[in-house]
Amino acid sequence: MIEFLISTSKAILSVWKIPAVCIAAMTLITFFLYLIDKYKAKKGHWRIPEKTLLLSTLLFGGIGGILGMQLIRHKTKHLHFQILVPLFLVLQMIVYAAVLYFGLIYRG
Repeated sequence: MIEFLISTSKAILSVWKIPAVCIAAMTLITFFLYLIDKYKAKKGHWRIPEKTLLLSTLLFGGIGGILGMQLIRHKTKHLHFQILVPLFLVLQMIVYAAVLYFGLIYRG
């Protein structure tokens, strides 16, 4: 029984490792894009295009997008950000769960 638990926990860690690192990196990148854009908006400088912010959010930066919107209050009044950022996060959670589930089935 203990050997089964150890082998299962090792399989979970090995399946989670690469996607977790990618999601963490994209979360940081996306959050900093929102932060930089907010700073540039206050200073009246050239801005990061909204398409770039949404694309980084779509590419597994959903957590960073949510944090950017809530912590630095950026893009919170834009309806398409209010809808798309949470939607992207939900889609990412589904993909991540599928990767974990099918990764565990494949490994046995």
